[in-house]
Amino acid sequence: MTIELASFVAELAANPVLVVVTLLNIGVIVVNGATDAPNAIATVVSTRALKPNIAILMAAVCNFLGLLLVSLVTVAVAQTIFNMVDFGGDSHQAFIALAAAMVAIIVWGVVAWYFGIPTSESHSLIAGLTGAAIALQGGLGAVNGNEWMKVVYGIVLSTLLGFFLGWLNAKIVTRACRNMDRGRTSRTFRWAQILSGAGVAFMHGAQDGQKFMSIFVLAIALAHGTGQTDQMVLPIWLMVLSAACMGLGTAVGGKRIIKNVGQNMVKLEPYQGFASSCATFFCLMLATFTGLPVSTTHTNTTAIMGVGAAKRKSAVRWGVAGDMVKAWILTFPGCGLLGFAFAYLFLWLF
Repeated sequence: MTIELASFVAELAANPVLVVVTLLNIGVIVVNGATDAPNAIATVVSTRALKPNIAILMAAVCNFLGLLLVSLVTVAVAQTIFNMVDFGGDSHQAFIALAAAMVAIIVWGVVAWYFGIPTSESHSLIAGLTGAAIALQGGLGAVNGNEWMKVVYGIVLSTLLGFFLGWLNAKIVTRACRNMDRGRTSRTFRWAQILSGAGVAFMHGAQDGQKFMSIFVLAIALAHGTGQTDQMVLPIWLMVLSAACMGLGTAVGGKRIIKNVGQNMVKLEPYQGFASSCATFFCLMLATFTGLPVSTTHTNTTAIMGVGAAKRKSAVRWGVAGDMVKAWILTFPGCGLLGFAFAYLFLWLF
């Protein structure tokens, strides 16, 4: 389905519930910008290759370009999220459940941001939508198992491949540069790290932007009473809106997460930042073009852990890393239960 800006505005004017869902989704994208997008530039800032404000500007631009250019080639990730659960049936109740999912995601994300924990908004989105859909449909029949398994594959890919590639890249770079002048190679890797960090931001825009744009498409489909469809087209105006909201969130709240990921967990040198960013970029690109919804936070953090472990195990502050892992584990049941509870409550109230 195609969404024209004029028809979307007209639909907003005629449907107050769509306005609520739209505003909540914008809020979720802003929270994503504050909690997820900073991971793309955390290593660039922590090694002082770029100052935070410049890095945030770079992330915003690259997020937009990734969202635009990749979405013109494939919308596989958006299609996965779109078809993962069933919000069909009564459109009014579906809107209420979708709004409840957005509220759950925002609540979970704000709490994580407050404590400086880089929890994944991608995982929150998946969990919140799933919990709300189960409440709406009254059982697990609301879940499309084949599409949901792509989430599991994505977690495995981002964890194992992210860690391994981070470790491997660090080993390769260390061996290749062992006889070179340290000062000169550090300067070179600062520039290389900026490029690789831009690449991660580019792919983050492609991954997460598609996920949240699919919610806009779903909301429009429900407004027209059609529910899920097999085909979707992501319009450029929607890409601009999503990228702008994500950039705003990064600008407002990004520094807290940057500090926790890029500085507290592992003290990185420029070559290590480059190695981890390359690993993250490859994982995100592979996942995006195969339709696997993965977390930039999850992928980047495991890549950084792999880079630190390549130097020595004690280089990784495993206590900080452990807290992050606990947050990831809690996200699915925690945000899923919030989505279910809010949906059940909203459906009863409205």
